[in-house]
Amino acid sequence: MERIKVNLPELFNFSTTIAIRISDVNYGGHVGNDSFLSLIHEARLQFLNHHGYSELDVEGVGLIMCDVAIEYKKELAYGDTVRISVAANGFDRLGFDLFYLIELMENDTTVLAGKAKTGMMCFDYKNKKKASIPAEAINRLSAIS
Repeated sequence: MERIKVNLPELFNFSTTIAIRISDVNYGGHVGNDSFLSLIHEARLQFLNHHGYSELDVEGVGLIMCDVAIEYKKELAYGDTVRISVAANGFDRLGFDLFYLIELMENDTTVLAGKAKTGMMCFDYKNKKKASIPAEAINRLSAIS
């Protein structure tokens, strides 16, 4: 069976910590795939907000997720805390990729819990069509602070 491989960039310009809630845990006793996607969605919103944006307003255009890839590396359970680092890369005329490094925080160390990538396309929600990514958005989202 061929496996998905997410190749992460070397540098991330944003990170956040998120506590695993009981509602993130499935009948198997660990974070379900739907909740894992929700965690990276939350990290994406915080990343955009950090840069002064929202999913509906990135220099006047919206964003729509057009694909996602996730590599699960470690079980996460209720009460765990994860650090999710986010980086924007792979910019083209219509959008870019967001990469996520998900790490379980254990005492004074971190353990790789997952890697993910979402393809983000610029979208004009009013006219229901693709839009070009503004140059200022590329500059702000890719800046290393």
